[in-house]
Amino acid sequence: MRKINTFWNWFQDNNQTIKNFLNETPKSQKQISHWIKHRLGFYCKELDYMIIFPKKPTEKTELIITANGNPEYFTRVTELIKHAPVLKHWKFTAFIQPTVHIEKIMDGLDEPYVFQEITIKTSEIKFLPLAYDEKTKKLNIIVYLKNYNIHCDTKTWNQAIYIIMQDLLGEKSLYQNINFVQLACLPTNTEELIELYDLQFYIDTINKNDVS
Repeated sequence: MRKINTFWNWFQDNNQTIKNFLNETPKSQKQISHWIKHRLGFYCKELDYMIIFPKKPTEKTELIITANGNPEYFTRVTELIKHAPVLKHWKFTAFIQPTVHIEKIMDGLDEPYVFQEITIKTSEIKFLPLAYDEKTKKLNIIVYLKNYNIHCDTKTWNQAIYIIMQDLLGEKSLYQNINFVQLACLPTNTEELIELYDLQFYIDTINKNDVS
């Protein structure tokens, strides 16, 4: 608890400077980033952070604390946010939350992701379940990608799919529900495949049936 209080006391003392980050010089921005990471590391070195700056002056700046998907540190994230102070211009969030707009994806109007030589939209991705582990309550899936054979850089594709799925499910849901992802090229006949944007609905359905 002492380390939690130490972090938040420091944050409160410096919150105006952090909030003004975008108006600082590059040198000052680097120093601010260093000190946030350093102070957070004093509490738990495995945690990380993101700051979402508002588009409108009336909106709050958001500090997101993340375990980078490592479930061993989920409790540390929750505890830290649980004891966050109430600050007028700040919002504190545990874990990276789903950020995409499903309606746009369903209509094919979602913005493409660009990863090095790869450009892909979530609306172009489909999946099928491979197996469900009753013990861990986790799902193995195969993800079908457009032009996968043409740009077959497995590492880049894996990173891309991880980011896209995190945007869809959020950090905690992704690591609590998905165990293994296999990549494959999108076949000509896709009638039997499931849209990736329906993945959370599919997970919720499995969990509901498993409980009942």
